[in-house]
Amino acid sequence: MKIDELKPTAKKVVSKRVGRGMGSGSGKTSGRGQKGQKARSGGGVRRGFEGGQTPLYRRLPKRGFTNIFAKNYTEVTLTMLNKSQATDVTAETLLAEGIIGKIQDGIVVLATGKLEKKLNVKATRFTTKAKEAIEALGGKAEVV
Repeated sequence: MKIDELKPTAKKVVSKRVGRGMGSGSGKTSGRGQKGQKARSGGGVRRGFEGGQTPLYRRLPKRGFTNIFAKNYTEVTLTMLNKSQATDVTAETLLAEGIIGKIQDGIVVLATGKLEKKLNVKATRFTTKAKEAIEALGGKAEVV
């Protein structure tokens, strides 16, 4: 390969030259139409502007709030626990096996699906049915 055989990798976008005479097709007003706010330098309005009328986002009432003390638990079902190879299941073992993506404020075990083997599970929270299902097979449900 020689230097004269090199080609640019991406297509070069050439900016449109406006205001260069009537023959160019973009002369006189340079594609901005006639007079008005949008024809002026720096003209135009921001998104949501309604011509001075109170905009919709200010007319609607505020609702709800975000609880800063809320806990975000990672949900683990009984079906997900079946996939685990370990007998002592913790948040770290589930993370290492790739059963859960990430641990937020801890894990909560939900009673979705059926548990098929005896497990000792350590979690932040358990639903009552999940705890019963784990203990019914002879396992332990320990709150950490």
